[in-house]
Amino acid sequence: MRTLSFPQGAGNGNEMPVLGLGTWRMGEAAGRRQAEVAAVREAIALGYRLIDTAEMYGEGGAETVVGQAVAEALRASEVRRDELFIVSKVYPHNASRRGTPEACERSLKRLGLDAIDLYLLHWRGSHPLAETVDALQALVARGRIARWGVSNFDTDDMEELAPLGQGGPACAANQVYLSLGERGPEFSLLPWQRERGIPLMAYSPIDQGALAGDEGLAELAAELGVSAAQLALAAVIARPGVAAIPKAVGSAHLKENFAAASLALDAGVLAKLDRLHPPPKRKTALAMI
Repeated sequence: MRTLSFPQGAGNGNEMPVLGLGTWRMGEAAGRRQAEVAAVREAIALGYRLIDTAEMYGEGGAETVVGQAVAEALRASEVRRDELFIVSKVYPHNASRRGTPEACERSLKRLGLDAIDLYLLHWRGSHPLAETVDALQALVARGRIARWGVSNFDTDDMEELAPLGQGGPACAANQVYLSLGERGPEFSLLPWQRERGIPLMAYSPIDQGALAGDEGLAELAAELGVSAAQLALAAVIARPGVAAIPKAVGSAHLKENFAAASLALDAGVLAKLDRLHPPPKRKTALAMI
């Protein structure tokens, strides 16, 4: 699995795999919990090492699912903790100087971890960014998180964020909606982050499964001997500096998505994809789900 490095000053340690497991909509129903835990366990067994979650997902339910799956995998010696890269996020309304560490402690308890590898501000809220950054940097200093970042930040947000917290650990990543069907970030945000070595994490990289039924993609994918969903996912992580975190629960989808990380796309295929789903020609508002 290819990995992405973090910018200088954003924290040392593990690099981030270019493909991980998303957990949005997990942890919302008690009746699905064991199946979801089993899915995360299977993902780990298949080789997934990046797992993304948030306190918002199932109001902590997804973190509990991930925590149980990770604990079981560690007890079974299926993986070492230092091989996993766990991402979680703080709600904007919790992201005050005092609320951020309190939210982080709750997430750590649900996850059953001593530290979170990457902790993100889920989106901008009413608390001043400078206050949130100070709180996140303090969590790094205390060893409760290895590094911090943001989510759903557009170029102007990133420019506003850049000078904050000078002297402390810098922003390590930005997670946004990016797919073949939603390529807006490629116009200015992705180039901005590339220049600074800040990875972009793409959520909903298959448009919540919609691209799996795209006829044009399916035709091109058939020529390559893969599925439309695999091609859509491979296209996202083919972009330098981009990682993707598709959600999957079923065994077939977990395997299909993981195999996409090994799919190399040449210039000819990428050009055909651009014709099917053209890149943006102007700046548009950042899409959010």
